[in-house]
Amino acid sequence: MHKHLISCTMAMVAFLTISNLFAQTGIVSGQILLKGEQLPQPGISVFINGLAKGDVTNTDGKFKFENLAPGEYELQTSGVGFANVSQMVLVKTGEIAQVIIEVEEAVMGLPAVVVQGISLTGGLRGLKNTPGSAHYISPQELEKFSYTDINRTLRAVPGVNLQEEDGFGLRPNIGLRGSGSERSAKITVMEDGVLAAPAPYAAPAAYYFPTIGRMQAVEILKGSSQIRFGPYTTGGAINLISTPIPLSFSGKLNLLGGNFGNRNLHAYAGDSHRNFGYLVETFQYKSDGFKDLDGGGETGFDKKDFLAKFNLNTGPKAKIYQSLLFKVAQTTERSDETYLGLTQEDFEKTPYRRYAASQKDRMATQYEQYSVRHLVQFSPSIDLTTIAYSQKFHRNWYKLDKVSQSNGPAAGIASLMGDPSAFPEAFATLTGTASPIDNALAVKANNRDYRSQGVQSALSWRYQTGAIRHTLDLGIRYHFDEADRFQWTDDYKMMNGVMMLTRHGEPGTESNRVETGKAIASFAQLKMQWGKLTFIPGLRHENIRMEQKDYGKADTERLGTEVKILQNKVDVFIPGAGLDFKVNSNLNLFAGVHKGFSPPGVKEGSKPESSINYELGSRYQKGVLSGSVVLFFNDYENLLGADLAAAGGTGSADLFNGGKVETKGVEFQMTWDFLAAKNQDWSLPISVVYTYTDATFQSNFISEFEGWGEVEAGDKLAYLAPNQLALVLGLNYDKIGLNLSGRYQDAMRTVASQGEIPIGESTDAYFILDANMSYRLRPKVTMFSSVSNLTDEVAVISRNPAGLRPNLPRTFAAGLKVNF
Repeated sequence: MHKHLISCTMAMVAFLTISNLFAQTGIVSGQILLKGEQLPQPGISVFINGLAKGDVTNTDGKFKFENLAPGEYELQTSGVGFANVSQMVLVKTGEIAQVIIEVEEAVMGLPAVVVQGISLTGGLRGLKNTPGSAHYISPQELEKFSYTDINRTLRAVPGVNLQEEDGFGLRPNIGLRGSGSERSAKITVMEDGVLAAPAPYAAPAAYYFPTIGRMQAVEILKGSSQIRFGPYTTGGAINLISTPIPLSFSGKLNLLGGNFGNRNLHAYAGDSHRNFGYLVETFQYKSDGFKDLDGGGETGFDKKDFLAKFNLNTGPKAKIYQSLLFKVAQTTERSDETYLGLTQEDFEKTPYRRYAASQKDRMATQYEQYSVRHLVQFSPSIDLTTIAYSQKFHRNWYKLDKVSQSNGPAAGIASLMGDPSAFPEAFATLTGTASPIDNALAVKANNRDYRSQGVQSALSWRYQTGAIRHTLDLGIRYHFDEADRFQWTDDYKMMNGVMMLTRHGEPGTESNRVETGKAIASFAQLKMQWGKLTFIPGLRHENIRMEQKDYGKADTERLGTEVKILQNKVDVFIPGAGLDFKVNSNLNLFAGVHKGFSPPGVKEGSKPESSINYELGSRYQKGVLSGSVVLFFNDYENLLGADLAAAGGTGSADLFNGGKVETKGVEFQMTWDFLAAKNQDWSLPISVVYTYTDATFQSNFISEFEGWGEVEAGDKLAYLAPNQLALVLGLNYDKIGLNLSGRYQDAMRTVASQGEIPIGESTDAYFILDANMSYRLRPKVTMFSSVSNLTDEVAVISRNPAGLRPNLPRTFAAGLKVNF
């Protein structure tokens, strides 16, 4: 009885103590919204100045601080891609102080009105007013998974077609709306609004893609508005936005490690003063690789990015504001990658095996970029942005090309792996058996240099006539690029599973040619807003001159004694128009039509790619619920295919006509937080993304391009998944975050055909699940861990260039993320 009485007394004292404590303190409960749009902003850090207290907003943009002594406090926000905000709040005893903080985006480190004119989407704020299919992957979304593979980053975007190759995303193959994905050569890829391919006109399939791990955000634009961002206007454009110069001194340090010797370092620091600012950054990623080379050897890679920015600007109160941004960056890569895959039988036994004949295969690259961006704001309604840029790219992919036998011709590795039984001696050499002849293994040095340079200007003028608001965007770009092939072949013999050099080839004796592209491109686009209606007509013009000088295999000094010159020129107008109707503050309907175009190359008889593209869709946004549905139809008058070694071809990079093709599909996306309205402490966001794509040849023809061969009307295009589904689920509570990301992809044909896919002519259908967990140790220090391919799914992701290739196996990573 006495014990029971004592227990009740202690419980009463504890209750009264807690109640008294609350009565003497207060609570701050707030929400962060995007300025001008009232959209909740998740993932924004909120701190109380002078106290070791911090919180991160949930999916509804909400945060909370408890047990605060009465008084006035300064709240400070911090978020990548947003300007920092300070706001005072008064805390009273026993009360909850409600506060709303509005933050403004800092996309590309430019004022919001300027960003609207030169970026694809204008950031989160611009999405609602884009009459077409547009997507913006925010800094918070990129940080959630910290992917180093652009394929994994883009899989949650509808309408994106992906063909994986090496498992790490070193060589992306990205298409949009069935445009073709080989080496991402049929879409416009940019970094900070500048063409990123080393030679986007002369040789767009150039084995370089900007490193996603160091990017702040990603924009994807499809539909009629993309004509501002040519030259490729069929599928769409992707713009990767690099880290901007911070508005105040800040930085980050991410350090992660995992199995297969994976190491990942991302660090930057920068500051802004009244008239200047700076940023230095590095991203370094390396791995020992996940494949097992016969006899042992390296199968990994080492990739390093270094970047610096320096900005000069007038004072904020200057009558005419101007800024000058200098950007310098370098990317180097050494990867022990190969084009050689496996036979079906060997894949089923040991999918991560690599044959002995690939032991010398290695890619070495160096990419340099230099740019100067000048911005002048003549008035609040008129601004002009000019960018001068220069890029250099060197790459030498030294890899197995052919295998010779003691009798008969040499077999290219694509033919050899296509039918090993036809070349038994060559296949035995490939797998490590001693070669009966010297010079049995031909290893080609695919040595190439690229240059790309130009200057572009974009003028934006915002004005109003009566009830109609206008935004006129005018742009012009002069561009020059060059691709210089100076290649050779070395010969080896196989002895005891080791390749031994028997003949060193002379540089220039395998391929010895220079291709150049010169283009003057211009566009005009007028955005007219009248009440709930927005109409955007636009026109692009491309004037292109292309030339190829083939010096021949005998003229290694390039004296021009037997030079062959091919030339081509294109002068084309590319119109487009988009319409958007705002049904209410949450729902928009849009439609668009535009001309699709891709340059034709210099091969005799090849024509420009031409199509008429249509889309019809709707977009919804209300609080934590958002979604979109889009129907698209691309009617090709002529589809172009490229003879790439990556696609199982000869590697000439010549373009081939594919005639009439129809591509149609559906894109669906929905995001919602199940708990946002029920519980501020917990959030459960879910995102569902689905894409259906159907691409069909409309005519019969026999193509010189091996990737197509003999085509009949009704054949489906190869390497295009009909159905793709992505699911992203998050669970967040206080300092803990858990995220799951799953992607299903249909089997893809590897040869154009119709009906049931023949055995041996498809990739596997697969479902890959990734997961990560984060724990916030301190307001700016987070522990992070992740698992890619959680279920260790094994799938054939490609049969090109030569044999079956596997996906990335289960990988782990863990480490720290520190902001300062």
